[in-house]
Amino acid sequence: MSGIYIHIPFCKQACFYCDFHFSTILRNRDEMISCIIKEIKLRKNELNNASIETIYFGGGTPSILSISEINKIIDAVYQYHSVVLSPEITLEANPDDLSKEKIIEISQSKINRLSIGIQSFFEHDLQLMNRTHSSIEAKICLDIATQYFDNISIDLIYGIPDLSNEQWIENIKTAFSFGIPHISSYALTVEPKTALASFIQKGIIKNVDDEKAQEQFYILKEILEENQFIHYETSNFGKEGFFSKNNTAYWLGKSYLGIGPSAHSFDGNQRSWNVKNNTKYIKSIQQNLLPIERESLTIIDKYNEYIMTGLRTIWGVSIDNVKKNFGEKYASYLAIQSQKYIEDELLIFENDTLKTTKKGLFLSDGIASDLFMLNLS
Repeated sequence: MSGIYIHIPFCKQACFYCDFHFSTILRNRDEMISCIIKEIKLRKNELNNASIETIYFGGGTPSILSISEINKIIDAVYQYHSVVLSPEITLEANPDDLSKEKIIEISQSKINRLSIGIQSFFEHDLQLMNRTHSSIEAKICLDIATQYFDNISIDLIYGIPDLSNEQWIENIKTAFSFGIPHISSYALTVEPKTALASFIQKGIIKNVDDEKAQEQFYILKEILEENQFIHYETSNFGKEGFFSKNNTAYWLGKSYLGIGPSAHSFDGNQRSWNVKNNTKYIKSIQQNLLPIERESLTIIDKYNEYIMTGLRTIWGVSIDNVKKNFGEKYASYLAIQSQKYIEDELLIFENDTLKTTKKGLFLSDGIASDLFMLNLS
């Protein structure tokens, strides 16, 4: 089974913290849609006829598209790839795009899951991040969307300057009030070359407090788990039956095809990524050329990838899988490198599987990097 990720590189305006590829200039929108559809056709054989079980519209802001544009892209996936009977088809959306009419239109398409970028229910936070929607729009959107979709995820951001723990708890409880079955939550991160980084450097916005972010992460974890959410990946919480199939496939190392400018792909042996430029992408596709760079993965790359993704999930890192797929030397190396984290109660062995403890979960990426194999001597 495989998935297809479709990157829609357009936004109404730039969020101050975002470093994803997008453009606020929409004049080549029609050409972009045509080229995305053409790329789907050009790459129809890359997944070796594997069945598609997830289609994910990310970006950018995919909800900026009309339902007819979205349907054209979905139809192209069905035309050129084998799709399972009931695939998970997700549309990332901003609340200000989701009018009642738009939500009804989407519900009548093949899309069966919404991922809505709420980020916060407080106006101050939304303005600080330069979001396009208001708190009121977020609540109205969720009130309507939950009438037409059972499978909804929302994004919430913690660690925002001046966001108190009490306000953070209110954000979480507000999400509960709409019966949302899945929450993706991330610490506000200061990425280089973003407006946020510039504003912090100039003293216009306070810097992010890592200790406060960590505290709010554990508040989130405690409250969600008390309310029957399963913390199945560092940034993702879902009720039983509502895990993101798209993201889960990525963490479990399944193959996926990335369509659109800047989109990444993975087939188990190679990583590839499209050019991060709308004009170059369109020009290349129109000439029947794929604007792709490819990287063949070494056994060390594959091992490191498995460690990174495994430690972020409830499934952990199977020692048996390490032995089977990488060999005894890798298993021995992992045992030695992980020992200090086990002693510090950041990692634990459970049923021959290495997992992060509650204490270590927030630090999982840093721990994983220390378990990476740099060379095999």
